[in-house]
Amino acid sequence: MKVGFLGPEASFTHNAAKTAFPSEALIPFHSIPACIKAVEFGEVDLGVVPIENTIEGSVNTTVDYLFHQTTIPVGAEIVLPIYQQFMVAKKNQKNWRQTERILSHPQALAQSQEFIRAYFPNALLEATPSTAYAASFVAEHPELKIAAIAPKKSAETYDLAVVGENIQDVASNQTRFWVIGAEKISLPLNVENEKMTIALTMPNNMPGALHKALSVFSWRDIDLSKIESRPLKTTLGEYFFLIDLNVQQPQRLLENALEELRLMGGTVKIFGKYKVHLIDGV
Repeated sequence: MKVGFLGPEASFTHNAAKTAFPSEALIPFHSIPACIKAVEFGEVDLGVVPIENTIEGSVNTTVDYLFHQTTIPVGAEIVLPIYQQFMVAKKNQKNWRQTERILSHPQALAQSQEFIRAYFPNALLEATPSTAYAASFVAEHPELKIAAIAPKKSAETYDLAVVGENIQDVASNQTRFWVIGAEKISLPLNVENEKMTIALTMPNNMPGALHKALSVFSWRDIDLSKIESRPLKTTLGEYFFLIDLNVQQPQRLLENALEELRLMGGTVKIFGKYKVHLIDGV
C-alpha cells in the first residue's frame, strides 16, 4: 500500500505517517493539495495531511480543499505532540546568534514567535512548504547565515546542529493529522476517542440559524468538541460551519440530528466518522 504525506522526509507529517504506517511505502508530496490530489487520482491509496494545531488553529488549506473540491473520506485521526527545534549548519553552530534569515513552514514560524522575538527581532522570516524543506535548504547552504525551525528528526536527517530546543510558545503544542482515502482505517495505535466531522451550511437570512442548528445536537446530548466558520468563497458574508462531534451517542441519534438539519434547509457534508489516535512526540 502507498501512503502519501506532506513532505519531504523528516517533517512532522512524515513522522506521523511513519508511526501510523511503519510497514507501508511512504510517498512525499510538496504541498497539501498535491497530496490530496494524489489520493483522488489513485496515485496513492491513502494520504496523511495536517488539519489543526493547538497554537495556530485549523490548517485552512486542508479544510477548504476537502470541502470545496473533493469527496475523499476521512478514515482516522492522528494527534502528535509538537516540539520545535532551532537548527543551523554545524559550521555556524558557534555563531548561531548571527542568523539573518529563519526558514520554516508558516505554522512553525507562528508557533515560535516568543523565541524569535527574544533572539532574532530583526531576522527575516521566510515561509517554506514544510519544516523539513527548511532544514534541507539550510543544510545545502552552509555559507549563508540562515536557520531552520523543524523537528529534531530533521536535524538528524540533514546533519544540522540544534542550538535552541523546544522553542514552541506553548509546551502542550499538538497537531492533528487526518488520514484520508478510506472510510475505515485500522492503525497500530491506541484509540483515544471517536469523532465525526461535518461541514454545515444553513439557508441564507434564516434568523437564529446557528442557534437552531446547535439545538439539534444539544437536546440529544451530542457533545461538540469544535465549531468554526469558514468562508464559502461565493458571496462576502456567507460561511460554512466545520463541526466535530464526539461519538458517544447511538449512531441512530447522530443520523436523526443530521436529518433534522437537512429538514431545516441545511446542507450537511460528512468528512468522516473516525477513531482518534495519540502518538508520542518527535
